[in-house]
Amino acid sequence: MTEAKIVDSHCHLDFPDFDDERPAVIQRALDAGVERMVTICTRLRLEPQVRAIADAHAPVFYAAGTHPMSAADEPLASTDELIALSRHPKFVGIGETGLDYHYTSDSKDIQQQSLRIHIAAARATKLPLIIHARAADDDMAQILTEEYANGAYTCVMHCFSSSASLAKAALDLGFYLSMSGIAAFPKSQELRDIFAAAPIDRILVETDSPYLAPPPHRGKRNEPAYTAYTAKVGAELFDMPYADFAAQTTANFDRLFWKAAA
Repeated sequence: MTEAKIVDSHCHLDFPDFDDERPAVIQRALDAGVERMVTICTRLRLEPQVRAIADAHAPVFYAAGTHPMSAADEPLASTDELIALSRHPKFVGIGETGLDYHYTSDSKDIQQQSLRIHIAAARATKLPLIIHARAADDDMAQILTEEYANGAYTCVMHCFSSSASLAKAALDLGFYLSMSGIAAFPKSQELRDIFAAAPIDRILVETDSPYLAPPPHRGKRNEPAYTAYTAKVGAELFDMPYADFAAQTTANFDRLFWKAAA
C-alpha cells in the first residue's frame, strides 16, 4: 500500500496520547504512505503548541479553531484573531468549529455564534472551514447555507457521519465530505452509501486520531498511519484501484487545502 500517497486531513497530534512518541507516530504515517497530515487545534489558547508540532515536522500542517463542545468554556474567538493566526505558512484551515447537540445542546446559542465567526474568517482568508457536526443537522444545513448566501467560502464536513440530507446540503454548496474510521465500521453501511452517492472529487480521508480507529485497530488508539485502512474501504466503495483512489483524494485535498498542496 505504501507506493500510493495519501493525506490524513484531520488528526490531533497535540493530544497527550501521542506525547511519548510523536516523531515515531509521524514516521509510521510516512511509512504507510501518508505523506502529509493536518493536526487540528481545538482550543485557541493551545495554538502555540499545535503550531510548534507543525513547525518541527515537515509533513505536518495545522488548523485552529474552537471546537463546539468547548465553545461555552473558552473565550469566544474573533474573526481578526483567526485571520492573524492564518498568516503562519503552515496554518491551512479554519477550525474545527461546528455544532454538537449530542453532548452540549445547552450551549447551542454560543456554538452557533462561534460557528458564524469561524465562517467569516474562512471567507476572509479563503482557507477551508473544518466542520464538526453531531445531532444538529437542520441547524447546520441552515447556517452553512445562509452564510454561503452572504459570501462564498470553502468547507469540509470532517469525520462525516450525519444524514444524507446534510450531505446533500453540503455537496450542493460545493463542500467536501471526509471519511474517517467510522466509514470502515461493519455497521456503517448507511454511511458508506452516502459517501458512494457523492462525487469522487469531493471526498477526503482522515483519522481524527487518536479517536475512531478503523478495523483492524478498532477500540485502540488511532494514529495517522491508519488513514490507509479507511482509504482501502473508500477505494472499494468507489470501485477504484487503491492507487487511483489515493491519487484522487490527494488531488481533492490539494484543491481544498491549497496552502498545504504538494
